[in-house]
Amino acid sequence: MRLPFVVVLCAAVGCGTTRSTDTPRAASEMLLVSQAVDAAVAHIDFTPLACRKVFLDPQYLDGTVDRGYVVSTLRQRLLASGARLQEERKSADVIVEARSGGVGTDRHSLLVGVPQMTVPTLTLGQPLTQIPEVALMKRTDQRGFAKLAVFAYMRGTGEAVWQSPLTEAQSTLKDTWVLGAGPFSRGTVRKRTELAGQPLPRLPFGTTPAEPVGPDELMPPPAIPPLVPPPKTPPPTAPATDPERR
Repeated sequence: MRLPFVVVLCAAVGCGTTRSTDTPRAASEMLLVSQAVDAAVAHIDFTPLACRKVFLDPQYLDGTVDRGYVVSTLRQRLLASGARLQEERKSADVIVEARSGGVGTDRHSLLVGVPQMTVPTLTLGQPLTQIPEVALMKRTDQRGFAKLAVFAYMRGTGEAVWQSPLTEAQSTLKDTWVLGAGPFSRGTVRKRTELAGQPLPRLPFGTTPAEPVGPDELMPPPAIPPLVPPPKTPPPTAPATDPERR
């Protein structure tokens, strides 16, 4: 009785396919941008605006890459510093304007070996010869940059209230291929060195020292301070009486 069941089961065995798609932007690029924005905003001290009704005017951030993320990060930082965000301009006492000097990524590549090239043929009618890339060592460096500045003024009078210094931050991602093996990926957007998307195993003996961080690689941004409660008004005190007058 088992033989017919095995035959039917083998005949029913098939294979399946999985459809994979990619987003228009690579996740690594978005991480580079968002980490640079996080680090730049984290170095802006909004505590002088604590307990004030503020309205964040984002009009000068139009055209900035990931504008929504930049605006939301600024709003979060304002709230964490104790400011009272207002949804309408007319209900605020202080207007906060933010501008961007640049938010984006750069890429630099280095190749030690023979780059891919096209070699013409001497015989007419013959197709061109493609020579593939032969890399002894290849390296690609990506950097995310964010440059932001913020200032505040009174809504009614236009009087200056506060301004931040220009804050710049960057993030890094470095991919390396050695003799065709790779990429070995590391940088501020990676928790540890990865090989082809998988973390490299740690050594079974001893401890693995932390990877060196160059001067151009940012350490994690400082933590956002807790919410600052509004100051409490002390209760009124009764006037002191002179005991000699009683």
